[in-house]
Amino acid sequence: QVHLVESGGGLVPPGGSLTLSCTASGSARKDYIMGWVRQPPGKEREFVAAVSWNGHGTYYPPAMEGRFTISSDNDADKIYLRIDNLTPEDTATYYCAAGSYLYRFRNRDCEYWGQGTQVTVSS
Repeated sequence: QVHLVESGGGLVPPGGSLTLSCTASGSARKDYIMGWVRQPPGKEREFVAAVSWNGHGTYYPPAMEGRFTISSDNDADKIYLRIDNLTPEDTATYYCAAGSYLYRFRNRDCEYWGQGTQVTVSS
């Protein structure tokens, strides 16, 4: 079992930056790839980024390369997502997820999900 709790969302002006955090707990937490999936209002979920617990393996879908940076802190059982140069199109609920394989993220079909944290980009 894996339990995920996100934090760090909020209201941010366009052009700003934000870092989201996710704390993982549960005995199986290190058995999974970790990542972020977002859901804009009225749209389907989008895979944003994934990372291994040792921090050496990161993956970004082509559409997400550039402004998103994912990282992990193995000792603290946390992962992070930094978003730079935010635009209103980044407004979404951001979910932390744990998946056994990378395709789980591509399919938005991860085994474990957090409750989500809201990011709103507006002036």
